[in-house]
Amino acid sequence: MKQIRFLFILALGVLPATAQVDYSVVQVNEESGTNFTQITTDNDYVCMPEVKRSGHGINWLSNRILDLSIDGSQLAYLSARSNTTNIFIKDIGKQGASVQRTNRQFVLDFTYSPDGKYICFSEANGKLNQIFQTSATSGYVCRQITSGNKDYSPVYSADMKNIFFARMENNGASVWSYDVGSNFLSSYTKGLNPCPTTGKNSILCTRINAEGRGEIWRVNYQTGIEECIVSDPSRSFTTPSISPDGRWILFVGSNALTNGNTQYFNTDIFACHVDGTQLVQLTYHAADDISPVWSRDGRFIYFISQRGSATGTANVWRMDFAY
Repeated sequence: MKQIRFLFILALGVLPATAQVDYSVVQVNEESGTNFTQITTDNDYVCMPEVKRSGHGINWLSNRILDLSIDGSQLAYLSARSNTTNIFIKDIGKQGASVQRTNRQFVLDFTYSPDGKYICFSEANGKLNQIFQTSATSGYVCRQITSGNKDYSPVYSADMKNIFFARMENNGASVWSYDVGSNFLSSYTKGLNPCPTTGKNSILCTRINAEGRGEIWRVNYQTGIEECIVSDPSRSFTTPSISPDGRWILFVGSNALTNGNTQYFNTDIFACHVDGTQLVQLTYHAADDISPVWSRDGRFIYFISQRGSATGTANVWRMDFAY
């Protein structure tokens, strides 16, 4: 299966090339008490965000490639078919086939608009990435938002007046916004994976520290106040998103599994309060759990994993969130 080859984050560590993972296990002992439900099937051809391991560490795709419709009944995901990568929509309550939503060559990531009418996505075009907006329900017509740069991870502000996104530049990634009414572009701060906060003039984002590890930061773009809210000396964190009730932050983190003298580094799902307290690790499987999103009611988390597949095939899973 084709993988998305677009990496941003380095988590430090040492990995033996001979490490083996039993993907067929659905859940491990540390996850007892949590219900896991497989949402997609192998025939949905879910894209597995690329995770690279080497003697120097672990790298993974930090873009958002899952989202839910505004009523929570449909799952949008990236699927690799016929040498293209596009957004497909699946009815969560049915076992039918998915419906193709975009007709592009290489979609990288996407999000729904807060009113559920649009999907904003980025697409790779040669050495550049461009951002587009399209209908969430019908047609393939797209409105181009940016061009001529390496732009990705678009996400709407709550009032839909702006689309925040990350731009890769010579000095690293930075957060920008596009004013929907005036077509004006603004640069805010360094970072990637922008996530606007509800009712406040601030965003969450990922920043890479001097040691190469990802941290979660909150940036108030009116006052200029910037604060690191999630950091760890041995882990890397990316892709923050705020729960529907505004109390929790969900994100991906690196994890080290130890077996005797052997350490195996993978990605798991974490959460914490919006002030950075009460950090909890939600998954522990040796498979890579990645790209988490909240259900619209905040009771569940949807994510991509190879768990439950003897061949390591990626699918979308749902887990309880009972905190």
